[in-house]
Amino acid sequence: MRKFWRWVDSVKNADEPIETSGERTLYLNGTIAESTWFDDDVTPALFKEELNAGDGDVVVWINSPGGDCVAAAQIYNMLIDYKGNVTVKIDGIAASAASVIAMAGTKVLMSPVSMMMIHNPVTIAMGDAEDMADAIEMLSEVKESIMNAYEIKTGMSRAKISHLMDATTWMNANKAMELGFIDGILSREERANEQPEVSELFSETAVMNSLMGRIAEKCRIKKKPVPADEKKPEGRSVISLMERLSLLEN
Repeated sequence: MRKFWRWVDSVKNADEPIETSGERTLYLNGTIAESTWFDDDVTPALFKEELNAGDGDVVVWINSPGGDCVAAAQIYNMLIDYKGNVTVKIDGIAASAASVIAMAGTKVLMSPVSMMMIHNPVTIAMGDAEDMADAIEMLSEVKESIMNAYEIKTGMSRAKISHLMDATTWMNANKAMELGFIDGILSREERANEQPEVSELFSETAVMNSLMGRIAEKCRIKKKPVPADEKKPEGRSVISLMERLSLLEN
């Protein structure tokens, strides 16, 4: 099983390398849940077991374009219920479902060059008019649950939060702090103390490519054979995926 999280134990200081402070560091990098947590009793249980393996404060570094909203909701709840302090530090991007997880922090900080993005939940639906109506109702309820996390953290009205989600809002550290999504901006010292971590910087285009790629995969879109003399360099654009999804809709 490929995990999207990694734990690191922190030592008190260089002079006392054996005695630990009890503080632990959790890295959430990349897409949240390579496969959905829906109907999955193993992955959430493993995450909870590792989270509760210690009793010290936890620092969570986030660099994720989002992913499974079910996994994000469970991680949010586990962090909220954790008996120690949880400090969230966003060093790359906290978009979509990852932004929900960030709201669980006792304190939430962003790097001055990081980004946060919130938007409406999305899904794939198939069936008759009644099935479509059910999908719309489901998305509405999912949005309401996501808004709960944002409302608790920011104190903003639900109407304003809904508007921000409708608009797919991207926020730099200053904007996120102004709106109440974070409590502060990481200083040079706090960023310097971060454990070395190989991570990918996600742009808006990269996030959309990732999301569209997963939508195409869920729809089981198979690539048509292309003659050798017509093959193009490997890659997948948002436009080409949208064209394929339009064919499915029609």
